[in-house]
Amino acid sequence: MKSSSMASKCSGVVRWFGWWAVMATSWITQGMVVEASQWDHIVDFDPNYRLLWTSNAQDITFEIQARTLGWVGVGFSHDGTLADSDVAIGWIDQGHVYFQDRHIRAESDGDPIVDPSQDYTLLLGYENVTHTVIRFKRNLETCDSKDDFAITNDTMRVIFMYSREKPAKGSTLPGTLPGPLEAFKGSRSVFLTQRTNQHALPNSASLGILELRNEDVELPESDESLYWCKIFKLDDFHQKHHLVRYEPVFDSSTSVLYLNHMLLYECQGLSDELENLSRQRGQPCFQLQSMHCNTVVANWARGSDGFSFPQETGYPLDSHQATYYMLETHYNNPDYSYDFTSYYRKNLSKQQRNMNIHGHSEDDEEEEEEESVEDQPPVADYEDGAAGAAEQQVVDNSGLKLYYTQTLRKFDAGVLSVGLDPNWRHIIPPGQQKVVSEGHCIGACTERGFPRDGINIFAVMTRTHLIGRQVKLRQIRGNEELQPIVHDTNIDPSYQDYRRLPAPVKALPGDSLIAECIYDSSSRKSITLGGMTTREEICLVLTLYYPRQKELTSCHSLPSLPTVLHSLGIQELASGTNPVVIASPPELAGMTLEKRLTSYDWANQFESFQYVTRRGSFKPLCWTPNNSMLPGIEMESFGSNITRHWRPANRCRNIHTNMVTEPMQDGGNMIDMPAMDDHESTNMIGTGGGGSTSTDTDLKAKVAARPGVGSNRPTSTMGHSGGAGVGSRWSVVGTVAMVATASIVIGLN
Repeated sequence: MKSSSMASKCSGVVRWFGWWAVMATSWITQGMVVEASQWDHIVDFDPNYRLLWTSNAQDITFEIQARTLGWVGVGFSHDGTLADSDVAIGWIDQGHVYFQDRHIRAESDGDPIVDPSQDYTLLLGYENVTHTVIRFKRNLETCDSKDDFAITNDTMRVIFMYSREKPAKGSTLPGTLPGPLEAFKGSRSVFLTQRTNQHALPNSASLGILELRNEDVELPESDESLYWCKIFKLDDFHQKHHLVRYEPVFDSSTSVLYLNHMLLYECQGLSDELENLSRQRGQPCFQLQSMHCNTVVANWARGSDGFSFPQETGYPLDSHQATYYMLETHYNNPDYSYDFTSYYRKNLSKQQRNMNIHGHSEDDEEEEEEESVEDQPPVADYEDGAAGAAEQQVVDNSGLKLYYTQTLRKFDAGVLSVGLDPNWRHIIPPGQQKVVSEGHCIGACTERGFPRDGINIFAVMTRTHLIGRQVKLRQIRGNEELQPIVHDTNIDPSYQDYRRLPAPVKALPGDSLIAECIYDSSSRKSITLGGMTTREEICLVLTLYYPRQKELTSCHSLPSLPTVLHSLGIQELASGTNPVVIASPPELAGMTLEKRLTSYDWANQFESFQYVTRRGSFKPLCWTPNNSMLPGIEMESFGSNITRHWRPANRCRNIHTNMVTEPMQDGGNMIDMPAMDDHESTNMIGTGGGGSTSTDTDLKAKVAARPGVGSNRPTSTMGHSGGAGVGSRWSVVGTVAMVATASIVIGLN
């Protein structure tokens, strides 16, 4: 019962936090002063809790600043709940700082247990009349796989905790923290080890700002996705400029809940139709004919703050090269986005219905009607009358803000999409914990599309919908598999942002790129097909690179029809039938393709299905900017013949952890040191507004004077530039966003 209670509590808090985050106000500083240049990242998790961190190749340094005089904590978990989490806990009591490395078991009632191996190092701790500050560091890989999370550039679910109460004096044993479930405030998905997101933009006359915003788009009332497209004419760039940053512009705290993604495309050529459309307010995307607008310029997805290009590159804006741009905005009603179980069955795509392939049985409908009130999503507790605003808000005017400069950078940047084309042939069987799908960018496409010296990939964005769990971008050169360009083993569909690579990765002409996605369909009773709605699935990786090439914008693939039929045990289809009917083998003759898909014995035939789909042939789709295929590409292809696979090195071989072998005593396994003096002039978060770089150095010097502490003081990790400022923008937490760079072809062709 404790485990069930804990899971329910954690899940409820996370759901509440997802709704609350977009409504939250900015941090009320009360004199908070932070030297931004000291930290790579500064994030406000809520109005009372700020986390700062800086990392290098070996370790990471954190600082918690919380508006409380009780205990505070930060940690990591697989799913954003307390279950099986790795946490660091600290507090100040009567002039002493207490700090521990702990963990929480899923079967427990939420009490953090002290780790046998203490792998966190305390650097600083103090409190003033309002706040508690704890600074510490740890290795990225502690090699304590039982109780600690390795910190990688995967999506990390960071949980945060703070309590008004202090532990009882001398409380060091497990189970003695007051109110751990109440102290748990939620989680946030972040990339902890990536390069600093923001670069200081030049404050000069050469920097311009342009907002491209939608115009009174009616928000969807039902569970159907709305894709809205608006054409803009940008004819003011009489000379080449570089786009150096873009960020979202939200119309209101209500309409932002409906936003899944915003994509800005560059359109090719000039036409009267584009001119006429640029004077209109926009329309649903499916009503537009092919506008040759498939070159991605900017891409915002829910959870992102925007993107700043590295100092050596920018995206080219030039009216002589492209005059028209299309903003595609994907809206979803939030009422149908948080209870994913019922949403799976409700949100059936038009594409599936048009094919009569819906994967939806009468049993599902009866099950849907019998859902209890307890299974429905909770009503958000909006503050300050926001609930009323949600009822009144019916239109949206959100968009993108572009920062550009006429001071050109060294390289033009481009965007290349790699993965599976969104289409029904991408089939994900139900009831499986691990389904692997692959989208191929074959060597013949890169041979024709890439410049002789190749391209340099400096950032990537992985994209799936609701059941995606892992994404890997593999690189094959000849018959050898190189180190993956990106491999995220813990993706969050609600947080899909560009992540910067530690160093640009060279991709040469002839290299093959494979987007590999792993899905968990164990919660679904019917098949999931590839497509554009949230109920369907995608497998895409967007890569930002330089120098820009103009031959290839999307490098996708699609399982061939013979592969799809073979994976389902079908030999031949009857010609001219509607709906599509199977001709052979004899035992399936006369059955519709829809019936075969929905009644297939996935439980017993999954392994053979998976083998055929991964080994079978596929159709390469190498799209050019004018929405045509690269010439000379074979209509059917197979995966690369890899003779040498890449394997990650074992970094924990022969590494010993800081294991505590003595029996636990009162006070054992805890760092205890005097807190810093509580003076207005020395508190970084003092109510008097004090605090500076020199003050912080003085405080660290006091810690360094303590025996056994100075050796752990950070050196090179503490002086990097570029952290976000005190007023950093809130990231939006919510449902998944997706992107598709080619039109879906409904049918068997």
